[in-house]
Amino acid sequence: MAGAEAANGTAAAAAAAAKPAAEPAAAAVAAEAKAAADAPADAATPAADADAPAPPPTAAAEVTEEDKAAAAAARKRAKNQRKKANKKANAAAAAEAAASGEPGAAGGGRDGAAAAAAAGGGGKKKKSKKKGPPGPQTDPPTIPVHRYFPSGVFPEGEIQHYRDDNAYRTSSAELRERERLESDMVNTVRQASEVHRQVRAYMKDYIKPGVKLIDMCQRLEDANRALVDAKGLEAGIAFPTGCSLNHVAAHYTPNSGDDTVLSYDDVMKVDFGTQINGRIIDCAWTVAFNPRYDPLVEAVREATNAGIATAGIDVRLCDVGEAVQEVMESHEVELDGKTFPIKCVRNLNGHSIAPYQIHAGKSVPIVKGGEATKMEEGEFFAIETFGSTGKGYVREDYECSHYMKNFDAGHVPLRLPRARSLLATIDREFGTLAFCRRFLDRVGETKYLMGLKALCDAGVVDPYPPLCDTRGCYTAQFEHTILLRPTCKEVLSRGDDY
Repeated sequence: MAGAEAANGTAAAAAAAAKPAAEPAAAAVAAEAKAAADAPADAATPAADADAPAPPPTAAAEVTEEDKAAAAAARKRAKNQRKKANKKANAAAAAEAAASGEPGAAGGGRDGAAAAAAAGGGGKKKKSKKKGPPGPQTDPPTIPVHRYFPSGVFPEGEIQHYRDDNAYRTSSAELRERERLESDMVNTVRQASEVHRQVRAYMKDYIKPGVKLIDMCQRLEDANRALVDAKGLEAGIAFPTGCSLNHVAAHYTPNSGDDTVLSYDDVMKVDFGTQINGRIIDCAWTVAFNPRYDPLVEAVREATNAGIATAGIDVRLCDVGEAVQEVMESHEVELDGKTFPIKCVRNLNGHSIAPYQIHAGKSVPIVKGGEATKMEEGEFFAIETFGSTGKGYVREDYECSHYMKNFDAGHVPLRLPRARSLLATIDREFGTLAFCRRFLDRVGETKYLMGLKALCDAGVVDPYPPLCDTRGCYTAQFEHTILLRPTCKEVLSRGDDY
């Protein structure tokens, strides 16, 4: 082949260059021998001088030794150049054969094997396996959501345009450019939203009367981890799955050993979150099998949508609360022959959301008369409302299951070694995201209650016990995460279900 012939030509040239270097040395040796043969007898050394030291070697002899060494070095260089040229030629031939699909083009024996190894790093070139489009989702889910979106672009949520003084934002070129700069971040939260929607769709057929709540939560959380492609703090669950029943409005999830079973007459609030790169989607809905609770569920759903419609850039938080209360308290429900007005749970609020911080500082009331603080461009909010047939006021009760590291907690000296080791686990596994006892069990923690209490007492970790209205009443909840984009309002977690 062309590559091998060029290499052999290079080696021949090197050998030819070495040949003239050896010729002067051979000629000098021949001349010296002829001169010694032609010398007269009296020119020989006298016998009396036989014991005298031998004369130093002639100049011709010195040149001969140096020339021999030079010739040997030249031959060695030529041999090395020949080997290198052959190796390059074989490598080029092997690469050409691999590209054309012709076997054996690199030659056989050791040279062929060496050429193949030099060209491809081994005897055979491995073909890269490209992942094709995934098939239908498995049950339970195992294929991450991003596999179904090979372009990497995820569907947007419900778009609501600004009104009145902010109507100009819809067509502003400057604001559209500002949005473009944030497109990667928005796409990330849309991915988390799509995960949330698919988890909800999967759990819809599983949530039935007779299911254990702990089994339901574990199934939902496993699906959440699989669909979001959980990777520690980079992506995963944002907080424990809430499944509060009846008069318990929020912050209940079963601890290990809790065998509570969902019944037909229960009203359950399902509240779970997904996060990617700390961007949290917080979304909840109410499950009720008995149709007598439909007016309660519908009242809360409509109140949540009213709050979303009112929210916007430069809108006062108290105005959102007033809109929610107006809709919520226009409804009533009849239970066991008695009519109950539906009340807003006045000490539960929506909230702003920041990276790795579920409660970022601003509270969105669900009754009138709250803060006059304004919503701002670029903020995320969880608009959530709670309706109750009881007093409309919750208090802490029952065994605590929800915990979260204080976002603003600095270094706190801890005397208890168990508390220090538990804090290291919390920092590594959850950071400032909420967790529950089941999550600690899952990562291998045991006998941690004393350490957990010490962390709570020191203010490093905050407990969040269940929040309950009066016993015998019923509460309902709906919640969506919204983003106040520069040109519009996007309800990120909106789906076909609610």
